[in-house]
Amino acid sequence: MIYALADKETLNQKGVSLKTFLQHISTFPNIPILQYRNKLASLEEKKEDLEIIREYYDGILIINDNIELISYADGLHLGQEDLRKYSYDLQEAVSLVRQKIGARLLGLSTHDKEEILEANTLDLDYIGLGAYRATDTKSEANVGGKTLLEAAKYSKHPVGIIGGVHMDDIFEEPIVYKVIGSGLYKGLFPTKGK
Repeated sequence: MIYALADKETLNQKGVSLKTFLQHISTFPNIPILQYRNKLASLEEKKEDLEIIREYYDGILIINDNIELISYADGLHLGQEDLRKYSYDLQEAVSLVRQKIGARLLGLSTHDKEEILEANTLDLDYIGLGAYRATDTKSEANVGGKTLLEAAKYSKHPVGIIGGVHMDDIFEEPIVYKVIGSGLYKGLFPTKGK
């Protein structure tokens, strides 16, 4: 299954509106989940974007980091550092987040076997695992390659593999989501020189 990544900063850099992106991905089969990520905008702009997503996308909507916008989404995804802002005790941190989001989905970014084993002890709905391959959009990411595929086998949670993932990649459980961002842009931009 495809876990679509709608990164507003990337869309802005490419000159593509959120609405155009959503209309474009509606032509893809099997995108049951979409994460909205926007590190720079105001809460008001993010709220407006979430309302646009709801208008054009009817799958599961995950918000990245902004727990204060959880009422507009079906779940929350946090990075390792973002979770630790609640508490360095990860059990306590997840408990505090769960108090705010209730039964909504909760995902956590992981990068290696050690973080996966730690995540196994937490009340999560899924984990993100990456970076699988190098990407243009996250040049600072450490690439795990096949080592990540082995590490994923230790997860008791469903895994979303991220980082240079292609639509035609095939993975074994517990990897259930192919997290794709820029791979969904194909056909969205005019080709240069034509």
